[in-house]
Amino acid sequence: MFEFKITAECPVTGARAGEFVTLHGIFRTPVFMPVGTQATVKAMTPPELEELGAGIILANTYHLYLRPGIEVMRLAGGLHAFMGWRHPILTDSGGFQVFSLSGLRKVTDDGVEFRSHLDGSKHFMTPELSMEVQSVLGSDIAMSFDECVKLPAAEDVSRAAMERTLKWAARGAEFFERRGIQNQALFGIVQGALYEEQRAECAERLAEIGFPGYAIGGLSVGESHGEMYRILDVTDKTLPRDKPRYLMGVGMPENLVEGVARGVDMFDCVLPSRNGRMGSLLTRHGRINIKNARFERDFTPIDDECDCYACRNFTKAYVRHLYRAGEILASRLCTWHNLRFLTRLMEDARAAIISGTFPEFRAKTMSRLALASQENTDGPTDS
Repeated sequence: MFEFKITAECPVTGARAGEFVTLHGIFRTPVFMPVGTQATVKAMTPPELEELGAGIILANTYHLYLRPGIEVMRLAGGLHAFMGWRHPILTDSGGFQVFSLSGLRKVTDDGVEFRSHLDGSKHFMTPELSMEVQSVLGSDIAMSFDECVKLPAAEDVSRAAMERTLKWAARGAEFFERRGIQNQALFGIVQGALYEEQRAECAERLAEIGFPGYAIGGLSVGESHGEMYRILDVTDKTLPRDKPRYLMGVGMPENLVEGVARGVDMFDCVLPSRNGRMGSLLTRHGRINIKNARFERDFTPIDDECDCYACRNFTKAYVRHLYRAGEILASRLCTWHNLRFLTRLMEDARAAIISGTFPEFRAKTMSRLALASQENTDGPTDS
């Protein structure tokens, strides 16, 4: 049912180009996955996602469990039919969202008791319930239920969460085996905060359980880029090389490029859509705020190297005007551009790996992003 194969590899860095075969089609890696938390990528329709090159999208178990609920999803025939998306879907386990509830949750070895952020109702999420919900959703890739700790974390706190994550991963795998679930690939999640030994141990013990793929969780939660890369160096050495690796919740362009250089195949983040709705845009010249007054008479595309619908048809001056006028199209165009920027970045990385030029691509891209960060200064915005 599932197959991942590496089609090319950089001999210098270990960056990989690959293909993952699922029930709903093949997606090619490295890949950026747009986030459709509530069964929709905000501001985008499925045909638009197809046009911008999204090979796989992500949805969230926690949110869909609470609303519309598991019975509605069962009656709908699963997530693909419900949202009209014909291609692969990955569902997060809900572990990070429960972690984010802070004072509204209580973690035990059995699972997590939490109160809904919607109405305050009490729920108890177990690894088995997370698997059950994801089974009903019918995603192509399901994630193990895990515990993510806040950084900085004491070593004993991190280890306790890591051990719980491993136990929950085993319980999730047992649930899949007991139910005979074969239409979903279950990924284990590596935890261990910023402790290299814990990360290596967690990766090795997950590999002993055996999963079709592995995710790296608990990063992009406040640590420095250097700390992130240090942990990715560890997982690159310890995770099985013949299985896909997924870095959860990471969407800054420089992190994607450096993640690929460290053997990561899959990424996701709300950054491009969330920031797009606020007028913050990713470009080869760095991040810009389209609301700034300096774009009032700028009749050039958002990024003259971008091939997205927004850049092919409109100017910065027009998009800025849309924001000032309170038009919904502003959010749509900016989201469209940001998502295409990251999907194309991964397409370019893949092409460079295949052509044997990834080290040059990495150096050029990182240099350009660093220079843009130093030079880009935003002016005043209009209310």
